Amino acid sequence: MPSPISRRTILQGAGAAAFLGASAGVLPMFSTPSKKQSPQSCPSVDLSGSQKELSISSWPSYLDPIDEEGSTLKGFERETGISVSYIEDISDAPLFFAKVRNQLGACQPVGRDLFTLNNQKTTRMISLGWLQELDHGNLPNVDANLLPELRQAAFDPDRRFSVPWQGGFTGIAYNAALVGEIRSFADLVSRDELRGRMTLIADLQDTMPFFLRLAGADPTRFDDDSWHTALELLSGVRRRGQIRAFTGNEFRNDLAAGNIAACLAWSGDIVQLQLENPDFRFVTPEEGLVLWSDNFLVPNQAAHKANAEKWINYYYEPEVAARAAAYVNCICPVAGAREAMETFAPALAANPLVFPTDEMLAKSFEFMPLDETQERRYQQEFAEAIGG
Repeated sequence: MPSPISRRTILQGAGAAAFLGASAGVLPMFSTPSKKQSPQSCPSVDLSGSQKELSISSWPSYLDPIDEEGSTLKGFERETGISVSYIEDISDAPLFFAKVRNQLGACQPVGRDLFTLNNQKTTRMISLGWLQELDHGNLPNVDANLLPELRQAAFDPDRRFSVPWQGGFTGIAYNAALVGEIRSFADLVSRDELRGRMTLIADLQDTMPFFLRLAGADPTRFDDDSWHTALELLSGVRRRGQIRAFTGNEFRNDLAAGNIAACLAWSGDIVQLQLENPDFRFVTPEEGLVLWSDNFLVPNQAAHKANAEKWINYYYEPEVAARAAAYVNCICPVAGAREAMETFAPALAANPLVFPTDEMLAKSFEFMPLDETQERRYQQEFAEAIGG
């Protein structure tokens, strides 16, 4: 049940350069110190008891087909009696942040009860007080089935405001028919046979952790000096002609066509590509794997918080999570989903890119949470470095 489009495919659009340009235009708007809220300054009223409805913003193709009678969404509606408006209107995290910042900063409703955003934007919204604290009394499946490795997050200790929805790894992919084994990021950016035949990702949180490793820094905790040393390494590799391009997940098409032999890649995309060509490999590089995730979030002034919590809890039932994961092909955060998937998709259930091994998780890390000033400055400097 592979997804025809990955959650990050949207970055293709007009290309990575256009994405970076659009993001750079949005980032200056992120200066929001006066927009900070608190439960006291921005109380929310929950109407779930009288209104059986739920409005969700999500990424395209981040759930099994919602219109099919056997879909997990239809199952939720039948089980709870809650009518769901599921809107696929998140195409890019910075742009979505910019779209809702004025309302959330002014303690106004955004017309959604739930949405999913990455760790970086989750960090920003928590720090600004724009999210409602979740009632874990309504989330018994989450407390029972959330993988131990994801129960704590630097940006949200004890998961008070966020629950993981889907995740993935950033690592190395290569075509074994075109090039020998690649074991490290250092290999990827230095081997002569890969010059002009490899790509990196046009997102600093995917690419820069590996350059920080090469600079001898810890991507989970680094300073400006380490950041600039890593940027200099990136610039040197680019000037050498090693990098064909910085991409979104256009690397899928380039790998499939043989235009490149290797790249930084998102694990979910490689799961799908391997169905077409077993020569594609996904590697845990010696420097480790970047672990990323998108999270369920309930914004301030959402009118149906308890209904949103029912949705979150429903998708932490292992059987339901397995059905969704079989379509999305990302890392499933729900314990027991693998065993449930074995009954209808045993090959996918055995794939460590959907259900990672303990060894892979031990070698993974999350990029350091950035404050507002850092994010704006680092994004600009990264865009300049990859743009030449």
